[in-house]
Amino acid sequence: MTKFRPCIDLHDGQVKQIVGASLNTQAPDSLRTNFVASDPPAHFATLYRNNSLHGAHVIKLGPNNDAAAIEAIAAWPRGLQVGGGITGENAASWIERGAEKVIVTSWLFPHAKFSLDRLKQLEAAVGKDAIVVDVSCKRVEDRWVVAMDKWQTLTEMEVNEGKL
Repeated sequence: MTKFRPCIDLHDGQVKQIVGASLNTQAPDSLRTNFVASDPPAHFATLYRNNSLHGAHVIKLGPNNDAAAIEAIAAWPRGLQVGGGITGENAASWIERGAEKVIVTSWLFPHAKFSLDRLKQLEAAVGKDAIVVDVSCKRVEDRWVVAMDKWQTLTEMEVNEGKL
């Protein structure tokens, strides 16, 4: 069965569909978009809420996105997951603002190595049912490796049955 998981990607406070890994902090001029919305984030959150599209998420791609993420969450309290810059220190504040769950990758991989201690810290802050561990991957030869920092950094974690 296929499930549609709607997404609100935020870049500089706007809803955008960004092409692949073109969001590169080292080369900001490389950013390419398929779509830049004229509607605010709350419009999409309301659309998802009104159509019962559960599992929707808001992803903050870089700085200057907190206000837009808060706007989206306010339009559908407990209906949206939020990710991008989530840490053990700020995760609870996103749940308190109305996020259903927090999505985390990069913070769990200091120096590109998975940290079980950080995962436990996050669990202590928000509870395991409020955490989504994103294991977005890139193919490296014949295996899949978790990528972090907007898909710019490969971690040491290969995604396979044993790791999951």
